[in-house]
Amino acid sequence: MSEDRTSVTGQISVVTGAASGIGRASAVLLASRGAHVVALDVNEAGLKAVVDEIKSNGGSASYNLFDLGSEENVRSTIKAIEKEHGRIDSLVNAGGITGPTGKQTEDISWDDFLKPLTIDLFGAIWITQAVMPLMKAKKYGRIVQVVSIAGKEGNPGMSPYNTAKAGLIGYVKGVAKEAAASGVVINSLAPAVIRTAINENTTEDTMKYMISRIPMGRIGESEEVAEMIAFMASPACSFTTGFTFDVSGGRATY
Repeated sequence: MSEDRTSVTGQISVVTGAASGIGRASAVLLASRGAHVVALDVNEAGLKAVVDEIKSNGGSASYNLFDLGSEENVRSTIKAIEKEHGRIDSLVNAGGITGPTGKQTEDISWDDFLKPLTIDLFGAIWITQAVMPLMKAKKYGRIVQVVSIAGKEGNPGMSPYNTAKAGLIGYVKGVAKEAAASGVVINSLAPAVIRTAINENTTEDTMKYMISRIPMGRIGESEEVAEMIAFMASPACSFTTGFTFDVSGGRATY
């Protein structure tokens, strides 16, 4: 029987944004495929719930309170995980915020513009910088940065979010080339609009616009995104790096 290269049995998988949405679905799926999941989020109740769910299904998981918007916290958390487990095999960075929606760029204050940049872009850079040396030392690693279709096409009324996600796509492309010969693979994943808590404050007009752009004519589900993430975080994703995968119902075909 051939080896199942999508298996992550025995691996240490770190998942940010794990208390809800795409992060939670990814944590549950990776644990079901054999990983020990370290769930990270600012929402402790949500973290406890996902860890309890994983353990009740026979999986292995733990959690750390975590703030993707704090460089100090990002770096210290990764150090603590490495000290406890000795390595990090995969990172799924699914944490983030949308920031202002339904606003023209000139109507957005700099503070409101900076929040998505800090969490969605700078936080992603900080955590990549923190895990990369650990993975290079082991000559193996998988990094998945959850970006957005907004980073490829742009959504009107969401210029801070568009900017952060487009910047992260560019960051992944360059870093992937730096790490390509080291055994570390880093890719990004651009979902279209997904049924998650991150969209609870998105304006109705913006939601209608985003769904109207999807040829399948519906919103996506977190579990659909998690299936792609589980592949990207596994040994099976071995000859693709620096790429932006899509889970967009046909909105993007490039």
